[in-house]
Amino acid sequence: MGLAEEIVGTWQLVSYQVELQATGEFIDAMGDYPRGRVIFTADGWVAFNLEGTGREPAHSDEDRAHLMETLVAYIGRYRIEGNQWVTTVQTAWAPEWVGTEQRRTVTIEGDTAQVVTPWRKMPNWAKDQMSRSIIKFVRAR
Repeated sequence: MGLAEEIVGTWQLVSYQVELQATGEFIDAMGDYPRGRVIFTADGWVAFNLEGTGREPAHSDEDRAHLMETLVAYIGRYRIEGNQWVTTVQTAWAPEWVGTEQRRTVTIEGDTAQVVTPWRKMPNWAKDQMSRSIIKFVRAR
């Protein structure tokens, strides 16, 4: 079975780490207990929603701005190229992602998937630094 078949379904977030390119440092950008799902449909749609640990309702504009630092969410059409999924983003928490292609390298072993992003500058953390995300999921049952 290839990645196109293996990836279809609902995956639950286990961990989300960010590696800084300049130093090799790892940061837990989403905290110890992040939550989220990524859902891949057989007809080529992906919905991706990940939240950091301890998010609370916002009571001010400052609170709302802080919440954006612990959120990654987008929806779009995806395709598989080798060991990568490539999403053409149609909606996103970060407007600058709409209309872009987001590429992720995926390794699936049993019910576990590891996802690695390319090096890039994220709008949420490590401002103006090149970083990549290393994300672990388990197949949701």
